[in-house]
Amino acid sequence: MFAIANQKGGVGKTTTAINLATALAAVGEQVLLIDLDPQGNASTSLGIARSERSPGSYEFLLGLSPLGDCVRSSQIPNLSVIPAATSLAGAEIELIDMERREHRLLEALATDDARARWTTILIDCPPSLGLVTLNALVAVDAVLVPLQAEFLALEGIGALGTTIDRIRKRLNPKLHIAGVILTMVDRRMTLSQQVEADVRAHYGDLVFGTTIPRNVRIAEAPSHGLPVLIYDNACAGSQAYILLASEFIRRRRIAAEQVTAHEPTS
Repeated sequence: MFAIANQKGGVGKTTTAINLATALAAVGEQVLLIDLDPQGNASTSLGIARSERSPGSYEFLLGLSPLGDCVRSSQIPNLSVIPAATSLAGAEIELIDMERREHRLLEALATDDARARWTTILIDCPPSLGLVTLNALVAVDAVLVPLQAEFLALEGIGALGTTIDRIRKRLNPKLHIAGVILTMVDRRMTLSQQVEADVRAHYGDLVFGTTIPRNVRIAEAPSHGLPVLIYDNACAGSQAYILLASEFIRRRRIAAEQVTAHEPTS
């Protein structure tokens, strides 16, 4: 289970969530995408009308509706969605006075045994580090961090890394960064090349080899209610997300093998 998070907005977080989910579903994985952003951009990008988003992630997070009532089938085979409505914006306030407020999503997913139903669960987080995002980070195993190739990129990921360290110590011992994904990369620009070099020098193998280019088709796709992989499968953005999914699957397999290798034998 993975959260896709960055406290900065406009870094390609939702675009990465929907297209990685689509690519994984295309190779036969059963995928659940949880839209935890009140803006509901992931839901919009998958063609889910606003009138069809309740009950959704708000009701599921607050325990008002069970998983089965909140999940929608998407137009992508093997890809299910828990959509977000604007009501989710109120969850930040409502969670404050709740018992075990940081564990609401974890416990809701465990109650319905979501891990047994889906191969991969991806959570699209809002661009903030509030209680909604905190619930996602407590529920997941790891975080994927989309990072725009711009000057202030390292500052943003530094703050997120500090938050992840605190959560690991206090609430979720297994939490870690599974990878950093460079987005909106334009190698014609010296600044973009410099930022990529700086990020790779700082984070090493955590950074995915695959980068996501600036691509007009990626920007156009959400207005059609489609991931770019469906909107234009041949464009540079789609091909990059296909490669990213392959790298994600490979990294996840290696991580699983390492865990197995370190398990004590009976």
